Amino acid sequence: MRVVLAEDSVLLRAGLTKLLTADGFDVVAAVSDAEELLKAVDAHRPELVVTDVRMPPTNTDEGIRAALAIRRQYPAIALLVLSQYVEERYATDLLSTRTSAVGYLLKDRVADVSDFLDALRRVAAGGTALDPEVVAQLLLRRRDDPTDRLTPREQEVLRLMAEGRSNAGIVDALRVSHSAVEKYVSNIFAKLDLPPTDTDHRRVLAVLKFLRT
Repeated sequence: MRVVLAEDSVLLRAGLTKLLTADGFDVVAAVSDAEELLKAVDAHRPELVVTDVRMPPTNTDEGIRAALAIRRQYPAIALLVLSQYVEERYATDLLSTRTSAVGYLLKDRVADVSDFLDALRRVAAGGTALDPEVVAQLLLRRRDDPTDRLTPREQEVLRLMAEGRSNAGIVDALRVSHSAVEKYVSNIFAKLDLPPTDTDHRRVLAVLKFLRT
């Protein structure tokens, strides 16, 4: 899988390039700013983009704006955005139009190589990866919304769904049975007023209800 990487820190950019290459990814470009990122994506049309939120020249939101531009122009490209701090607005901006093949992680997660690569592969395969710290802050901030109907365990399951975990991943995280997870997920759908349909993906809709204010 071809990857374009954008990170202004020379050391982190080199480290990520080495890490991804060792895991079998083909890093076709590693750049230091948003302008070069957009040029590299246009030139290489990669399957995956990994970018920092804050990059030169202002070191504010150039990276996330480039990511949103890539999402609009090349919707088939998977995106994983890295951030130094939890910035909920950027996470919700990124997920506002599409919740597949997208991730938002804190840079600290890179240190846990196994989990980071798992999140990267999940995003590349069309899934989602939302940093647990972002999810935790969203849970603390929300009041008077449908998720208040959920039990603490159901909220925990929804939190893991928002991180991009499958039912099997939730089983591993909570150390419960598959049938228990299926029951929790079914209860979540019912309490969030998400009946089965042939056209809508209830798992995605549940996460969107969780993410929106």
